[in-house]
Amino acid sequence: IPFYEIFLDVPVDELKKRDPKGQYARVEAGELKHFTCIDDPYEEPLNPEITLKTHELAIEQSVDMLFRRLEKDGILEGAPKVSPPGLPNPDGDEIIDLHVPPELRSQRIAEAETLPKVLITDVDLNWLQVIGEGWAAPLKGFMREGTLLETIHFNSILVDPFNLTGNALRHETKTDFAHFNDRQAPQRVSMSVPITLSCTSYTKEDIEKSNKGAVALVTQMGQTVAILRDPEIYSNRKEEIITRMFGVIDPGHPYIQHIDSGGDYLIGGEVELLDRIRYNDGLDKWRKTTKELSAEFKAKGADTVYAFQTRNPTHAGHAYLMRSAGEDLRSQGYQKPVLWLSPLGGWTKEDDVPLDVRVRQHEEVLQAGTTHPGGLDPETTVMAIWPAPMVYAGPTEVQFHAKSRRSAGASYFVVGRDPAGMKGSHDAVAHQDDDLYDGDHGRYVLQNSPGIGDMKMLSFVKVMYDVSDNVMKVPDESRMQDFISISGSKMRLLARNGAVPCSPTDIPTDLVEANCVPSGFMVPKGWDTVVDYYKNVDSGRWTPWSRPLVEPPEASRTSSVGTFGHTDYELKHKEYDSFWHDIPLRPSGEGEEIINLITEIPMYITAKMEVNKKAKGNAIAQDVNKDGSPRYYTYGTPFFNYGLIPQTWEDPSLLSPQGNAGDNDPLDVMEVGSTPLAMGGIQPCRVLGSLELIDEGETDHKIICISLADKDASKIHSMDDLERVKPGHVARLMDWLKRYKTSDGKPENALAQETPTTAREALDIIKETHERWKNLCGKGESSSYAALPGTDGFFLSSPSCKGVE
Repeated sequence: IPFYEIFLDVPVDELKKRDPKGQYARVEAGELKHFTCIDDPYEEPLNPEITLKTHELAIEQSVDMLFRRLEKDGILEGAPKVSPPGLPNPDGDEIIDLHVPPELRSQRIAEAETLPKVLITDVDLNWLQVIGEGWAAPLKGFMREGTLLETIHFNSILVDPFNLTGNALRHETKTDFAHFNDRQAPQRVSMSVPITLSCTSYTKEDIEKSNKGAVALVTQMGQTVAILRDPEIYSNRKEEIITRMFGVIDPGHPYIQHIDSGGDYLIGGEVELLDRIRYNDGLDKWRKTTKELSAEFKAKGADTVYAFQTRNPTHAGHAYLMRSAGEDLRSQGYQKPVLWLSPLGGWTKEDDVPLDVRVRQHEEVLQAGTTHPGGLDPETTVMAIWPAPMVYAGPTEVQFHAKSRRSAGASYFVVGRDPAGMKGSHDAVAHQDDDLYDGDHGRYVLQNSPGIGDMKMLSFVKVMYDVSDNVMKVPDESRMQDFISISGSKMRLLARNGAVPCSPTDIPTDLVEANCVPSGFMVPKGWDTVVDYYKNVDSGRWTPWSRPLVEPPEASRTSSVGTFGHTDYELKHKEYDSFWHDIPLRPSGEGEEIINLITEIPMYITAKMEVNKKAKGNAIAQDVNKDGSPRYYTYGTPFFNYGLIPQTWEDPSLLSPQGNAGDNDPLDVMEVGSTPLAMGGIQPCRVLGSLELIDEGETDHKIICISLADKDASKIHSMDDLERVKPGHVARLMDWLKRYKTSDGKPENALAQETPTTAREALDIIKETHERWKNLCGKGESSSYAALPGTDGFFLSSPSCKGVE
C-alpha cells in the first residue's frame, strides 16, 4: 500500500469551533505557546495525494473521496484494474474487444467462406456491434439458452471472471440442463435485455447438416461480417421472452413485433468480428468502441464520467441539466468530470427523430460551446454514438442503458422520467395511446436493480425558460410569471412552422401564434437543423438509425441512381435500352441449351431486386411490400444467384394443366454456381432443368442453370449432374421455393411436381415464353396480349420490342 499525504484544507476559525480537546481555547488563554497555525507557521503540502475540505463536506462525502482514491489505485478492488484511473471496470472485469486481429483477418475471411451462412438483419447487426465492441460486457456472443434465462428472469447474470468456482466459461458453454456446478458463480452483474439471434428451420437444418463448429453471419446486403463459434440452437420462446421483457400486452408495440417476426429458433455462440462495423452514412466518426471511448476520457483527464443519452435534439434545458450535473460532481471533490453526450444510434421506431438530425444538431451544440446557454463545453464533453437498438421496454431496458455506459467508463447515468418508455399502440390491452409504464418506475427500478454495483444515477429536474435573462433553469417559485414552459410537442410545432428567434426583450406569451422561438432555447444553427428536418420530414433524405449503406455489386456496363436497398434505387444497362426486351435470349454463337442470364439478386443478398416492367428502360429496382417499404427475403441467406431470361414472358392467359395462370413476368432463373454474380450482368448460363412453383395461384417457372464461368460448369450438364456434384442442392432449392415466404407469416407455396424437369423440358418452357413475349411486343402470331389486364402500363417501347416511340 503506497504512502498517501492527505491535506485537510480547513480554515483556522473552523478548527477553533471544533476543538474537541480544548487546545485552541488553551492557546487563546496563553497556556500553550508555539502552536501550529497560531504563533508557529504551517507550510501547506506542495503535492498532496488527497485534499479534503472537511468544512465543506459531509462526513460521508469525505469518506467517499478517500474510498474513490483507494479504488482508483486498485487497492480496494478485488479485480485487477483494467480501465483508466478513476473509471470503473466493465462488468466481468474484462475489456471486451472481439475484432479479429489484423494478422488473422484474411485467414478468418477464408474460413467464413466455407461455413454455413446465417442471415442477420440490420437490427441484428446493431446487436452484433454491441457485443463485439464490448457494450454488453461480459457477453462475448449472442446469448445461449442459459444466459437468456438468467437475463429474462433476474435482469442479471452470474459470472466468475477469475474461475474461483470453476464457472469462468459458463456463458461460453452449451447449456446443459442435466448437470449443474455445485458451486454458484460468485458475482452478479447487470444484464436486463435479451441479446439473441433468431433463425428459421431452413438455417437450422443447414447448420446441423454441415458438421461445422461455426457459422458465418451475413447481412441483408450479402456482407459476411462475423464468425459465430460452437453454435447452440434452441427454441425461440417468443411469448415467454416478450412477457418477461416488457411486462405489458401490446401486439402493436414495434419491438414486440420485431421479436414476433423472428424465426422459430435462436442461435447462441461467441462471435469474432471480421472487421470494424461501418455504416458509411457520414456518421462513422462519432462511432467509437468502448476501448476508444475509454481512451478518449483518459486523454481528457477525466476522474469520473457521466453519460447523458439522447433521442431528441438538445435544447438549453438539457444543457443546463448537463452542466449542473458536472457542477454537482465537482462539489463532491471530482477535479475533472467529463460529460458523455450519448445519442442512441441503433434501431428506433418510425416517429423518433432520425439519428443524423440529432447528431448534426449536437455538433452545433458543441460548436457553440459556452457562448450560448444551449451550448456545451467541448473541452469537458465527448460525443459518441451508442450503438444499441431501442427496444422501448421501460424499467427493464433502462438498466441496460446504464450498465452498457459503464462498459466504456461512465460512473454516473443521467436518467429522466419514463426512461425507455413509449405510449401503447391501438392493440395494447391496458394502455392504448397512453404511457405503457409509470413515469417514476424506471428510475426506482434502476436505483435498486441487481448487478448495478456502484454506478450512480443523476435525476432530471424540471426546468423552464426564464424570460428575464433568456436562460433555461429551475424555476424560481417567487416569480413564476417570468417562466414559460416549452414542451416537446410545442417545439416540434414551432419547428414545422419554421419559427424564427423572438426578440430577446419581448418574448410573447403565445409562441405559436407569434411563430418565434426564444433566442436562448437552442443554439441558432442547431435550431436551423431541427427546422430543416420538421419542414422536410417526409423527404426521405434522413438517416433514421444505423443501417449500413453498401456499394451495390453492379456489373461494369451498368449505371445506377439512388441508394442500394432503398426504394429510389434503379440500375440500367449502358448499352441496352431495356434489360427485359433488348438483351437477346441467347448469346451469339451458343447452342440452344445456353441462355443469357440477367442477374437481379446476387448470391447472399436478400434485398428483393427485380426488373421493373412498367418503368422506362425496365430498370432493375427494389421491390416493395404492400406498405411501400423495401422488400427483403427473411427466410435465410440465398445460396444461389437469381435473375431473369430476357425476351420471355409468362402469359397470364396461358393456363397450366392444374388451371394456374402465368405470373405475368419474365422467366425467373436460379443460378447454382459457387460465387456471387454482378447485378445487372449478362451471363451465359447452361440450362439444367426447371421447377414449377405455384405461388398464390399463379404458375411461376424457375429455370435452373449454371454459369459457364463457374468452376463446376464443365461437370454439370443436367439436374442429375447437379445432385452428383453438389449433393442435397436440389432439395435445398425445392425447400426454399416452398417455404421462403413462411418467415413472413404466409403459407407454404406448392410445386406442380416434386421432381425437377429435364433440361429438354425446361428449354421447351423457354421457347414457349419467348413466343409469348414476341406476341406481347406485337411481333408474333397475335398482338392482342398487350391489351390484357395486368399488362397496361408495361414499358414496351424499346428497339427490340415495339420500337422507340
